[in-house]
Amino acid sequence: MLNWQIKPVLLELKYTWKISRNSSTHKKNFIITCNFNRFSGIGETAPNIRYQETPEVILHEFDQFIKAGGNQVNDLTELTSLLDQLKLKNALRFGIESAYIHMLCHAEKIPVHDFLGIPPCLQKTTSYTMPILELDEVEPFYKNNRLERFSMLKLKINADNGLELLKKVATISNQPLIIDANEAYTNADDLLKFLHQLKPYPIALIEQPMPANCVDDYIAVKNAALFPLMADESICDGADFSLLTQQFNCVNMKLMKAGGYLNGMHILQQAKAHGMQTMIGCMVETSLGILSALNLCSFADYADLDGFLIVKNEPLQLTYENNGTVYNSTLAAAI
Repeated sequence: MLNWQIKPVLLELKYTWKISRNSSTHKKNFIITCNFNRFSGIGETAPNIRYQETPEVILHEFDQFIKAGGNQVNDLTELTSLLDQLKLKNALRFGIESAYIHMLCHAEKIPVHDFLGIPPCLQKTTSYTMPILELDEVEPFYKNNRLERFSMLKLKINADNGLELLKKVATISNQPLIIDANEAYTNADDLLKFLHQLKPYPIALIEQPMPANCVDDYIAVKNAALFPLMADESICDGADFSLLTQQFNCVNMKLMKAGGYLNGMHILQQAKAHGMQTMIGCMVETSLGILSALNLCSFADYADLDGFLIVKNEPLQLTYENNGTVYNSTLAAAI
């Protein structure tokens, strides 16, 4: 019989994490443990309010999982069937599935990539995300966090300050930029006016500038072909790629949205099959969530795995970063 446990972990952030829809100075995630005999595995759940995931909902649904027979499953097929039946929040589903897979890997003494049947990825260059800042905060933030070591930066903006922030960043850096508005723009006309002003700057990608339901607006913006567009909130645990390819050039797969390794791999494979570029991203997570994402990075053209770098009290140290590259730590066998 399996023994499951869930434990909250309060993550204090190094600075205020501000995006277009909210800001925070700390984050409550959960570490889920799956034990069977002397074998154990852990997984992380990072709730996101954008998807109606709160700590209270996570704890309630975990209790539902246990009551529905979570400790009785005999293999991954049975676990997947139970999770499909319960329709848990995706972040919780990933925490449960990854803990179970990590336990199986511990029992079989194999790395996760071998279990999943994919190429290994022990390191990956990552971008670093600058939150929404006041203009006079940009240069000190850049210098204090030594952002020159990253080959690419992501700039969070809202619909009011995007151009001013970009111009300020351009005075201190010529690094390629991902512009991420987190659905702040509401229509194609306003967005296109903004994008036309970005032509002098080294823009690599425009990430999810409008809400996911603005399908026709996205098609119009993509057809304008000013910059590559990347889907984030428009792709969670499933997607109609025949429609998605009309709107975007790239997808940002986050395991906390995909709901598991298995579905995360499927999304990335489908994106590649439809000629789209791929990014593996993250929420604000410990190095456990980042390590899990790193396991799938052989499928990724880009990685945005900086979520653990903004955590002041990162507790696990399963990954580390050096000169803008995230590495699998020797401690990672502890999963």
